[in-house]
Amino acid sequence: MDKVLAVIMGGGQGTRLFPLTKDRAKPAVPLAGKYRLVDIPISNCLNSNIRKIYLLTQFNSASLHRHIQETYKFDAFSGGFVDILAAQQSFDQKSGWYQGTADAVRQNFQHFGNHKCDYVVILSGDQLYRMDFSELVTQHIETGADITIATIPVSKAAAPALGIMQVDDSQKIVRFVEKPNDPDVLDSLKITPPQLEKLGENPGQDLYLASMGIYVFSKQVLIEALDNEKTDFGKNIIPDAISTKKVSAYVYKGYWEDIGTIKGFFEASLDAASPLPQFDYFDSDAPIYTHPRFLPASKLHGASLTRVVLSDGCIIGQCYIENALIGIRSIIKEGSVLRDAVMMGADYYESEQDKEANAQKGIPTVGIGHHCHITRAIIDKNARIGNYVRISPEGKPAEMDGPNFYVREGIVCIPKNAVVHDGTVI
Repeated sequence: MDKVLAVIMGGGQGTRLFPLTKDRAKPAVPLAGKYRLVDIPISNCLNSNIRKIYLLTQFNSASLHRHIQETYKFDAFSGGFVDILAAQQSFDQKSGWYQGTADAVRQNFQHFGNHKCDYVVILSGDQLYRMDFSELVTQHIETGADITIATIPVSKAAAPALGIMQVDDSQKIVRFVEKPNDPDVLDSLKITPPQLEKLGENPGQDLYLASMGIYVFSKQVLIEALDNEKTDFGKNIIPDAISTKKVSAYVYKGYWEDIGTIKGFFEASLDAASPLPQFDYFDSDAPIYTHPRFLPASKLHGASLTRVVLSDGCIIGQCYIENALIGIRSIIKEGSVLRDAVMMGADYYESEQDKEANAQKGIPTVGIGHHCHITRAIIDKNARIGNYVRISPEGKPAEMDGPNFYVREGIVCIPKNAVVHDGTVI
């Protein structure tokens, strides 16, 4: 694994995750109470003994840069690093903006092309999964592949939204179709019964091999693949390589979720509070790393909690919380009810002086006030929810923008730093 370099794509606008990406890059979106999305691919790399990691960024990247710099520090003798490469202008590239995933790697190849590596792993910054990349790289080497694509079996209902692969008996990819909607095309891409048996699946199922957006390139192959003006791996580079290179599929059988949408993010967040979550944050063999904050333990004053993830540094009054994820430094006052809610917490504690000064201006304190009712909502960081506030998507369209809230896919989102005054009904 010393010969492997990892490149994490973190430069997209994250429009599907708006308003969570209104003030931050998509990989910097808080996850599971105390983490960030970018912690997932970086932790997978570290747990796979990949120590040379580049993160390519572009939009709203200040908080992402701060998180990386404060979290991932290696000693001088390890040779490891997590380096940030932001979009920039050069004499060769006047605009500086990445035109796609392949273009982002091409623009930065001068920075990591001289590393003594034989293989480059390309990763996404907005997926929730746990994978040992050493197994992926080992298969790549043993099969003599030029490119290996991590794939996952998916149902017929999920297939039209993904890039679907067709493989032969040696796992070589012979066909790739991006988001196949034609029923006949979809049927022709089904995993065959013998292949299903080989994968340990019921041969009577209708399953399809979907790309996970995770690629292993032999370094020289990557150089050749980028020697053009093609902008995207999934749309351009990979489909073209299938006819000229040996492109193999690595079949992954664990949990994988693209949390690039509000609904996907919301459901994955609440799943962490279930008795047997699909993604296990408690796996000590492959931990998820993040910024150490040294916060005090949380305090509960008569609260009733059912299926709740409670993070560090929270102060919870006598309230009722059911099926919720409560982030760091969250403050919820007595009488409030939260159901099916994701509260991201706060970046700081307010001083008593600040509370008094804000109270004189009619501004609520950071957190959730007295006797609020919140259902099916995401409360972003540092939001100020006053007393007697009601928040619910009931009676609202699935998509709408309000004065201090948004509704996306039937979920109410209170953006970062928003102020919701006493008695407001959303």
